[in-house]
Amino acid sequence: MFSTLKISQELSYPLFDIAATRLIEAQAQADLPEHTLMQRAGLATARLTLALAPHAQHIWIACGPGNNGGDGFEAALQLSKMGKTVSLTWTEQGKDTDGSARQQPPDACASRLRALSAGLLISLEPPSSFDIAVDALLGIGGSLSADRPSTHLMTQWLRRMHSSGAPVFCIDLPTGLSADTGTSSYRVSTGLDFPRSGALHTLSLLTLKPGLFTADGRDAAGQVWLDNLSVVTPADVQPCAWLQGKKTSMDTTNLDRRQRAHANHKGSFGDVAVLGGAPGMTGAALLAARAALHAGAGRVFVALLGDPVDSVLSVDMTQPELMFRSPAALDVSQQVLVCGCGGGQAVQAHLPFLLASATRAVFDADALNAMAADPSLQALLRARQSKGHATILTPHPLEAARLLQCSTHEVQSDRRSAAQQLADRFGCVVVLKGSGSVIASPAQTALINHSGNALLASPGTGDVLAGMIGALLAAGLPARTAAARAVFIHGHLADLWAANRTTQALTASALAEMASG
Repeated sequence: MFSTLKISQELSYPLFDIAATRLIEAQAQADLPEHTLMQRAGLATARLTLALAPHAQHIWIACGPGNNGGDGFEAALQLSKMGKTVSLTWTEQGKDTDGSARQQPPDACASRLRALSAGLLISLEPPSSFDIAVDALLGIGGSLSADRPSTHLMTQWLRRMHSSGAPVFCIDLPTGLSADTGTSSYRVSTGLDFPRSGALHTLSLLTLKPGLFTADGRDAAGQVWLDNLSVVTPADVQPCAWLQGKKTSMDTTNLDRRQRAHANHKGSFGDVAVLGGAPGMTGAALLAARAALHAGAGRVFVALLGDPVDSVLSVDMTQPELMFRSPAALDVSQQVLVCGCGGGQAVQAHLPFLLASATRAVFDADALNAMAADPSLQALLRARQSKGHATILTPHPLEAARLLQCSTHEVQSDRRSAAQQLADRFGCVVVLKGSGSVIASPAQTALINHSGNALLASPGTGDVLAGMIGALLAAGLPARTAAARAVFIHGHLADLWAANRTTQALTASALAEMASG
């Protein structure tokens, strides 16, 4: 009748926010017999529970007060029919029975009564041991807030689940995770960090939600699965974002150098000019330049911001293919500019000319900080769109906060919105870096990247990304496509490193050498 799908980095998936998901749910409920969706959700949960833990005999299901709890009761009923021992806890147990029943949503109440009629019991305390735990506490509609009466109890149960070493399986969403933004009230309220002991899985029902894949989402959700419960999304309900996978970001244009035409030459693949590397920060510019070279740029020029110019590096002995020039010798009307990597305060003096003259540019790091502090530079940045110039900004959350004149917390509280605000304000493509990097551009649906891991949280990896984007721009890709593809490859390389070199640290230098993808 319906099937459960493991979310893969290979494919692209539409993401729907809470409002769209509720609309899809409401239309399905209007077309189906009563309680059908919840019964499908319970059966899907039971089936996946057994697939994830086929030898489990004792299963703890923690149910909350709403429909997520109803899904849990349905799953308990199905698992009991399959011969499993199920321990049920419910946040409302011990309260006035009639009052609780009246306050519980009708579908959830019906599912609870079905489970009780089948002989299942609700316990006041979690079991002392279990083989797998199912989190059916809140779902898409709730957060662990101080004004929620059962927050303390839920927090206790969540601590018990996640510290047990047993697998934890979340229905629809991990409790406390925002479906729209990926912020986790559970993380805030408990102080627990991710990852925890034991495997972690989430079965997203009806739709995939953006919060599962950015901010705290990837850590909180673990491996994500989808079951649409055999509901077809209405054509008039549009996704709020797309989860980009390998086929989205890497198959749009074939840039594999092994398959380039024999008659091509280095001029066929464009020039990249890297401007940055103020005294003490030369390495940042070199990392960007090396990444651009390995990612396929035909020629890479490096303009370091040393003082005096005669004292700056004139050759990179580990990468002699790089060509060094003074900033004034760059032809940014023909080259793709990568600006700001290790630029320090020295980059600011060059920005008025570069913003006005560079036809294709990637601005990173200190270039973004200089723009954030200077309204006149921001005006020049905005003017680039009307000239038809391609512009990509690659801020991390603090740099984004400076550009938006807000706090880093505000950026991280809604990463998708922050990236879109920057894209709309400055008329350019924005890559908001971090877990689940967001690629936003004016009047287009945002992308959330599905690759990468914490190995990228090391010095210089952002410079490598800027250089990779520059190379793909130089190869002729549109700005949004170049940014999305580079972000995916950048993360994918870190995933390959984690899979093949479990004890060896990933440095930015090693990442740059792998940048061919």
